[in-house]
Amino acid sequence: MQVLSVTSECAPLIKTGGLADVAGALPGALAPLGVRMRTLLPGYPVVMRALKDAVSVAHFGDCFGGPADVLAVEVAGLDLLILDAPHLFDRPGGPYLNQSGGDWADNPERFAALSWAASEIANGAIADWQPDLVHGHDWQGGLAPYYIARSPAAGQVRTVMTIHNIAFQGLAPAWKQAALRISPTDFHSDALEYWGQISTLKAGLVFADRLTTVSPTYAEELMTPQFGMGLEGVLRDRRADFVGILNGIDEDVWSPAADPEVRTYKLPKGKAANKALLREEFDLAAADGPLCVVVSRLTEQKGLDLLLQALPTLLERGGQLALLGTGDPWLEAAFKQAAGPNVGIRIGYDEALSHRMMAGGDAILVPSRFEPCGLTQMYGLRYGTLPLVALTGGLADTVIPATPASISAGVATGIQFYPVSVEALSNARTSCVICMNRRITGQRCSAML
Repeated sequence: MQVLSVTSECAPLIKTGGLADVAGALPGALAPLGVRMRTLLPGYPVVMRALKDAVSVAHFGDCFGGPADVLAVEVAGLDLLILDAPHLFDRPGGPYLNQSGGDWADNPERFAALSWAASEIANGAIADWQPDLVHGHDWQGGLAPYYIARSPAAGQVRTVMTIHNIAFQGLAPAWKQAALRISPTDFHSDALEYWGQISTLKAGLVFADRLTTVSPTYAEELMTPQFGMGLEGVLRDRRADFVGILNGIDEDVWSPAADPEVRTYKLPKGKAANKALLREEFDLAAADGPLCVVVSRLTEQKGLDLLLQALPTLLERGGQLALLGTGDPWLEAAFKQAAGPNVGIRIGYDEALSHRMMAGGDAILVPSRFEPCGLTQMYGLRYGTLPLVALTGGLADTVIPATPASISAGVATGIQFYPVSVEALSNARTSCVICMNRRITGQRCSAML
């Protein structure tokens, strides 16, 4: 099977979150099943700098405001197709945000171009290759199923749309229909219209042949008003075509014994050694209590405002916190203000440091209000770092909560709390987060988490 994956980010080239990890790992995971996946990715500056010996396999004279080429290249074992459109992607800042932290004003056109290029490839734009299936990821790839459905490839090239986070819906004003190459006859509530605007995510949900999301529990949640964010009706209508498939992680990348960033990892003493090194890196005081780590976008969705409010309780019980992330300016400022002998804060993105945090932490905190799947809790499990998570979405599907029965049976893998509130988070505790996983840590802890 020949598959074209349409994504706005892909590890290790460009990453802002879990989508990149999944997009980067999926081709290798599917290859043993007879799937050849090529990944279509925007030609951001950081991506273009990583290319060597790229070959142009298609040219578009008018790609949403300027010429563009599709470049074929292999990087880090990935079979890539890069949309080289300098007028859309050759600019400073991040994939979606400018240097001031605001959305690029032409984001609708930028990612419409990515989806349109996918549809052109589905229609034979590359002379010697055509996909059997086009796989769109999130709103950035949402228009690909729509363009294909309105093209000669309709019914011949199948499409699937994956929701990684329904909170981001790819909204654009209605007057951009022509600019986005959308037919006025498709701007209505049963197609692309969403509360008077265009939703490129909705386009994918309506026009793709099949729909997926990243965990079974999140799939069920999305069909409710609490989590569906206005699209629950669309998903209920397409229930027969909609499935939740739990994300996985790349165990070659997240491998404690082979991880170049982990300086010592021989259990049971490896956890203690890495924890000492991590405390030193974050300028934390020596302590007997559990070292909790957070690697996350700093947003209210992730429940980081709840963690701020629960932080005094953690510290009173002898715990410590090491946090790495970037996000909402007010949360960044608040965590910086909370820094001290038992709270270490790093604002930014640092892949290597995140590996060292998994190796040195006792617990990984994921207090999300909603979480489609989550990957950090699975990274934590690989490194003997216990997940403390909210009972929602993929967190519910990947963590077996510590109860008397599960501990007695030896199957508990972490701690869950519900409801998602400061009180529940503050009281989400075990008599000892280290002792619960004593087989891994080889330590004893007198603190309560």
